[in-house]
Amino acid sequence: MNKVDLLQLIEAGESSTLEFKRDDCRPEQIAREAVAMANSLGGVIILGIEDDRTTSGLARKNTEEWVMDSVFGRKIHPVLIPHYQEFDLQGGRVAALIVPQGTTKPYVVRHNEREDIYVRIGSTTRLATREQQARLFTSGGMLHTELLPVSGATINTFDLQRVQDYLANFVGEMNIPQSADEWERRLCDFGLMVETDYGIRLGTIAGVVLFAHRPRRLLPQAGIRLMVFEGDELDYSAKVDYYIDEPAIGRWLVSTNGVRENIANGLLESFAAIVRPHIFREETAINIGLRKDTKALYPWQALRELVVNALAHRDWTRLDEITITIFSDRLEVFSPGALVNSMTVEKMKAGLRNTRNPVIADILRDYGYADRRGMGVRKKVLPPYNNTTQPTFEATEDHLRVVLPRLE
Repeated sequence: MNKVDLLQLIEAGESSTLEFKRDDCRPEQIAREAVAMANSLGGVIILGIEDDRTTSGLARKNTEEWVMDSVFGRKIHPVLIPHYQEFDLQGGRVAALIVPQGTTKPYVVRHNEREDIYVRIGSTTRLATREQQARLFTSGGMLHTELLPVSGATINTFDLQRVQDYLANFVGEMNIPQSADEWERRLCDFGLMVETDYGIRLGTIAGVVLFAHRPRRLLPQAGIRLMVFEGDELDYSAKVDYYIDEPAIGRWLVSTNGVRENIANGLLESFAAIVRPHIFREETAINIGLRKDTKALYPWQALRELVVNALAHRDWTRLDEITITIFSDRLEVFSPGALVNSMTVEKMKAGLRNTRNPVIADILRDYGYADRRGMGVRKKVLPPYNNTTQPTFEATEDHLRVVLPRLE
C-alpha cells in the first residue's frame, strides 16, 4: 500500500473491509476488528484516524511493537499476523494494519477469560450468531456440517434397500445387518448416522440427503427447486415452480440374472426427467430419417455437473434449497453458501477441487454422478461455449450462482 492508496481508502470511509481507530483505544478493541475481518474477507484497520475521517495521529511510542505484542500476540487466537505500515499525513502519523482473510477460521478474541468470535456486517463488528459460528468452523475445516444429527431422523427414516445396495456393491459388505441396532451401528460407521451425547442415534445431514425416504420432511433445505419463467426475469406467475424431494441415491435391485437395475429414481434422475422438456426443443423441420431433430437450449453435461456440484458442496447451515431457474435467455443454478476455504471462481475454473461435504461427494462419485478428478467445471461447463459467450459465476458470502446463457 502506498500513500495514495491510503488517502483513497480514508476518503471512501468505513466499510466491511475498512475500520478507523484512535490510537488510544484498548488492545481488545482493535482485536475485535481484526478478528471480524479475518473471519470475513480481510481488511484494513487505520490507527490515528477518527470516524469523521480527520487525522488525530499516533500518540503512542513504538506503536508497531504494541500492536504485534499486545493486540495480535495476546488477544487473538489462532495466530494472525497483519502487514504493518506507517504514513505521515497532514495532522499526524497514522498506521495501517492490513489484515488477511484467515485460513484457520474461526479467529477469536481472548479477553476476560473468554473467547469471543466476531464477524463483520457492513461497517459494524458483531458477535457471531450460532449459525455464523457454524459456518466459520466449517470454512476452517474444523466442522463438517454434513455429519451433524438431524432431529427426528431415526433408522425408520432411511430407505434401507438403497443403503443395502451401497454396502453390497461399493463397500463390499457381505453381511447385511439384520436388526435395527446393527443397521444403526453400520450407518454410524459411514457417517450416515451419529450417536448423540444421550446415546440416541440419529441420521446425519449426509445420511438424510443421500438415503432418507423424503429428506425435506426433516431437512427443509434438502432437495432441488425448479422454476421456469416465460420471460427474462422473475415473475409472480411461473410456468413451473416445483420442489423435488427424493434421496440423492436411486433404489437399485439385483435381478435374478445378476443385473443391477434402477427401480426407483433418486434426486438427480427425477430432476433430469422434470427439467428435460424445458432445456430441449423439438425442431419444426423433418430430417432425412423422417423425424424431427431435438436441439439442446443448454448444454446437458454442464447442467448436470453444476447440479451435482451444488449437491456435493453446498453449505447445509443455510436454510435455502438448491434452485434451478430457467428464463427465456438463460439458466441459473443457485447453490447456498460461500465457496469453501480458499476456493475462488478462478481456481474452480482451473480444476482445483476442495470438498465441503466429503461423505456426500464420495458416495455421489461411487455411483458415477461425479468424477474423481475435480475437472468438471473446466471440462464440462466451459467448453460448450465460445469465447464471446461464456457462463458467468457470482460468488458471495451467501451463495454461488452460475448463469448458463442460452445456446441459440
